[in-house]
Amino acid sequence: MKQRKKDAIAYVFLIPLLVLFAVFLGYSFYFLIKESFYKVNISFREPEFFGLRNYKNVISDKQFWRSLLNTFLLSSANIFFGLTVGYLIAVFLKLKIKGRRFFHAVFFIPSMLPIALMAAIFNSMLQYKEGVINQILRAVGLGGLAQRWLANPDLAMMSVMSVSFFLIGIPIMYYTADLTTIDASVMEAAVVDGAKLRHVVTMILYPMLKSTHKTIILSMLLGGFREMDRVFLMTDGGPGGVTEITGTYIYRASRAPGANIGKVCAASVLVLLLSFVVGAVQLQMTKKKNKG
Repeated sequence: MKQRKKDAIAYVFLIPLLVLFAVFLGYSFYFLIKESFYKVNISFREPEFFGLRNYKNVISDKQFWRSLLNTFLLSSANIFFGLTVGYLIAVFLKLKIKGRRFFHAVFFIPSMLPIALMAAIFNSMLQYKEGVINQILRAVGLGGLAQRWLANPDLAMMSVMSVSFFLIGIPIMYYTADLTTIDASVMEAAVVDGAKLRHVVTMILYPMLKSTHKTIILSMLLGGFREMDRVFLMTDGGPGGVTEITGTYIYRASRAPGANIGKVCAASVLVLLLSFVVGAVQLQMTKKKNKG
């Protein structure tokens, strides 16, 4: 009876939030799915039933698949830096070095800043004439290495992905939390057996954090669908669409002259479904981890 009363109190507090979700998110999903079956302009007047043709047009659009690939490439960069640099920093900060709280803040703060701010800063730094990167290269006599980092199709995507190096705060937080659960006697035994620090870090600790790796991979993968700010402010999907991701693809399709908003809705639905699949996998793995 006590548990039922506690559950009832919890539901009372949850009901207002559920109502808000039902009204705003529920209706938004309904509107998005409904309009994806129509050919309609931005005014939403005189819609023409289009059936599945909007979905067929999106699926047959090579730029959509390119944007999807770029989204996963950007997520891969986040994952790579998180599983390597983020892991190593978390391990060394665990060694109780002097000033580790300061270093925790230094590495964590960039992840808490608006991604739009980070993108604007890097956009300025990577400019050809006035950018800090090229100015430093010219100052040390390496002006020949100065590049049009954001305008060169061969370098633009790599330049956008490089920002991921500074967004490792969340992986560090995950690793720091899970490192506290590892029994110190395991590492002590390894050291007694003659294992060096690099062996402990790469061959003992790293495999023991398998569940953390999975959490970071899925979190970063899902986060890739929310990277529009970075790409939009750094390259606007250019040059020539080489850095286009799903967010900028949908935005660009919605603002094109005579845009068919139904096609935009269809593309949004497909991206949502894919993100829901990734989210479902993440929830399932989280449940297994908690049970373990």
